[in-house]
Amino acid sequence: MSNSGGGHMEIDLSGDISSEANPQIKTSNTGFLMQIPMQLQLASPAAREWITRRRENVRPWLTFVNTQNFKAPPSIQIWTKRLIKNVDHFQSNYMFVFIGLILYCLITSPLLLIAMAVSLGACYILSLRNAENKMVIGGHEVPIAHQYAAVGVLSIPFFYIVGAGAALFWVLGASFFIIALHATFYNIDTILGSDEEPFDLEMQQV
Repeated sequence: MSNSGGGHMEIDLSGDISSEANPQIKTSNTGFLMQIPMQLQLASPAAREWITRRRENVRPWLTFVNTQNFKAPPSIQIWTKRLIKNVDHFQSNYMFVFIGLILYCLITSPLLLIAMAVSLGACYILSLRNAENKMVIGGHEVPIAHQYAAVGVLSIPFFYIVGAGAALFWVLGASFFIIALHATFYNIDTILGSDEEPFDLEMQQV
C-alpha cells in the first residue's frame, strides 16, 4: 500500500484469493465425479469378487481348444466323470463362452441391441441423478436398486417386441450344446491325470 501526494491510495490485492477458491471448485467437481464409480464399486462387492475369481480361474485358451485332447468316452461311467471334471475345471471358460454368445446375439440383432442400450442408458441417467439428489416419493427415499428394477420391468414389453425371448432361448440352447459337446469329448485326464490308475496300483499292492 502506498500514499502519493495527490491523495491516491493504492492497495495491493495480489494475493492467493484465486488459489483459495479453486481448490473448493476442484474438490466439489472431483467429489461429484467420484460419487458414481464409488457407488458402482460398493453396490455389489460380492459380484465384483465373483467376477474377479472367474477371471483368475480362466484356463489357457490354447489348452481349452486343443484338438489333440478330444476323444470319445469309451463308457458311460467315464463320460459321467469326464463331464463333471470338465465343468469343474473349465467353468470360467464356459462362462466366457456364454458371454460371447450373448454378445454375438446382440450384435446380430440391432433392435435388441438398441433396446438394451436404452435400458442401460436409463440406468446410467438414474445413477447420475442419484449422485446429485436422492429420489424421494411420498416422503420416502427410493433406493437405486428399486429404480433399476423399475427400469427393468418397464423394459420387458420392449424386449418382448424386439424378440428378446427367442434370443434368450437361442443363447441358452447354443451355450448348453457347445458346453456339453466340449465337456463330453475333451479328455481332461490328459491334463489332470486319471483317478483310476492310483486305485489300480493300491489294489495290486494289497
